Amino acid sequence: MRTVPAWGAADPGARLAPMSIRRRDPRADDVVVRIDFCGVCHSDVHTARGEWEGVHHPVVPGHEIVGRVAEVGAAVSSVQVGDHVAVGTLVDSCGTCSACTAGEENYCPEQVGTFDFPSTDDASAYTFGGYSREIVVRERFVLALPGGLDPAAAAPLLCAGATVYSPMRHWRVGAGSHLGVVGLGGLGGTAVRIAKALGAEVTVLSRTPAKEQDALRAGADRFVLSTDPDAMAAVADSMSLILSTVPRSHDLNPYLQLLRRDGTYVVLGAMEPLTTPVLGSTLAVRRVNIGGSLIAGLPETRELLELCAREGVAPDVRVVPVDRVNDAHDRVALGDPAFRYVLDLRSL
Repeated sequence: MRTVPAWGAADPGARLAPMSIRRRDPRADDVVVRIDFCGVCHSDVHTARGEWEGVHHPVVPGHEIVGRVAEVGAAVSSVQVGDHVAVGTLVDSCGTCSACTAGEENYCPEQVGTFDFPSTDDASAYTFGGYSREIVVRERFVLALPGGLDPAAAAPLLCAGATVYSPMRHWRVGAGSHLGVVGLGGLGGTAVRIAKALGAEVTVLSRTPAKEQDALRAGADRFVLSTDPDAMAAVADSMSLILSTVPRSHDLNPYLQLLRRDGTYVVLGAMEPLTTPVLGSTLAVRRVNIGGSLIAGLPETRELLELCAREGVAPDVRVVPVDRVNDAHDRVALGDPAFRYVLDLRSL
């Protein structure tokens, strides 16, 4: 076992603070990653504060990890010491189920999340995430970071980017597609940039007029104030796919009117019950669908990193020292900013 410095929450009501955690010694197929940067995800905040059921404290959040290889096990061949690498939302899966064999480890029933999942070793009962100086991960879940990607800006691609990219790939977003993005926090802004790199037309839908300039700076073709009936009517029956990044239950009905025939509304942000009834005839008259999507598997995540390196796509980030993590959590909890916070862990 090895002792590693980290930042975590000891209890649901506690602020994040320095702590020491244990990591396993590397196995033959393990990679030890020295963490340089870790993105701050909204799920980090929910978990640290115990806002979701089943959270286990102490908890060390973080699953948007970028760093360098510090050690490799004897059987590791894909990376070597000194390589820039990334680790996302998963650190293990069964490897044999239909989801795993299809490269969709994110739907494996035995997946192991990067933090607060039952651990597969005896270093800790539950996994500890990337708000730490070091992590030990199976080689299969360590992704080479393509040249040309800024390490800090690349961190949010591991969750925020993967979360929006996977449904774009599944529903074949590209040239000729009209994508709607509901909400312009860090997730929505990342969605706009990736969709434009894929050649899609992009409309941002928000209740906040002040988000218009952020949307246009991110590359959106237009901004629609979702509380303006005339503006919404102007884009009715036009979108092939809508990604909702709103992190709470909301009324889907106004947005379903924007979908063209066979269009799909994908819920990405709201993990709670969707309490507003949906009119069945709205679904029937244009054969529209309501769907969901959960992060991305390893092949799609690699593909995303390569796309962003090739097309020069980078999320808008604010890099802060790790001792400002509580400030970052407070800001995210108040309402997703149009950028993503990234923690600098190099001084930890």
